[in-house]
Amino acid sequence: MLLVLRLLHIASGVFWAGGSIFAARFIMPALKAAGPAAGPVMAELGKRGIPVAMMGAALVNVASGIWLMVIDASGAPGVFMQSTTRRTLALGGGLAILAVLLGVTVGMPMQRRMGQITAAAQKRGGPPSPDEAAELQRLGQRSGTLGVVAAVLLFLATAAMATARYMP
Repeated sequence: MLLVLRLLHIASGVFWAGGSIFAARFIMPALKAAGPAAGPVMAELGKRGIPVAMMGAALVNVASGIWLMVIDASGAPGVFMQSTTRRTLALGGGLAILAVLLGVTVGMPMQRRMGQITAAAQKRGGPPSPDEAAELQRLGQRSGTLGVVAAVLLFLATAAMATARYMP
């Protein structure tokens, strides 16, 4: 069971953190530079299930990480936290949980609203109205900022996980 949990934790973490960092560093700036032409690309990414896959990986990662910590603590969380290695792992886990919470509470509603605006414009058969375009731009900027924040949190979480066993 421990081997399966570790595999799930590491594989989902690689996908989630790597995808988030790649998106924040390369995809989002490219979409921003494309301007309105980025709309169809974003729609296609949505159709391909990228947001769902990323959130699924995030949830698998956090759940398997918590389960691994529970197993490692053996019912004694106080003893678990006396080790600098384990405190570093817990810090990394906390950063990842914060990234998930930001995604669920801020990112998902923002993406949903952007999708609603885009769908309404497509249904009318034209571009978004000026008000809709302004809201899409505002939401896009917020989404980009959130993506960078999440990528930084996940980079730090990954760094904590990778270096935890070497902490004095």
